[in-house]
Amino acid sequence: MIQRPVSGRPEGRWAEVAGGSQEVEPVATFQYPTHPRPSCHAVVSDGERVVLVRRGGEPFRGWWGLPGGAVELGETVEEALRREVREETGLEVEVEGFLTYKDAVNRDEAQRVRFHYVILFFAARPVGGTLHASDDAAEAAWVPWTEVDRYRLVPGTQQVFAAWRTARGLGGGQ
Repeated sequence: MIQRPVSGRPEGRWAEVAGGSQEVEPVATFQYPTHPRPSCHAVVSDGERVVLVRRGGEPFRGWWGLPGGAVELGETVEEALRREVREETGLEVEVEGFLTYKDAVNRDEAQRVRFHYVILFFAARPVGGTLHASDDAAEAAWVPWTEVDRYRLVPGTQQVFAAWRTARGLGGGQ
């Protein structure tokens, strides 16, 4: 019996494909994929501050990064971005525009692709909700731009911030 994720996420509920909708333990993994997995993350800022989330799971458990996650089957990237930000932070956002992308490819000792994510980064602004951590975010915080460097950031986050500053005509500064 082949099992498939109902939600498209490894921690989601599972059902047997040929045999009804019986709930079972998650057994699938996104290791050794047959294709890249799209993901989207947001620089949510009110101008003076940015939202950072402390990751509750791997990779980079305990590091701070941008809210976001996987695009699920049938979702547009913007729908996925709004959903992921809401799930991790409680905030409703308006997507302002595309910033940059990153290929995240991890290979094992035999050079086989263990993970492959194509991560899209967007600028967004809060339009509702109250900030709180949930889903796979261990913490969520509004961080003044002047204090971002004090946080242990997921690799590549500073480059995304640079793209956000450039998009706003701020160059290399805040």
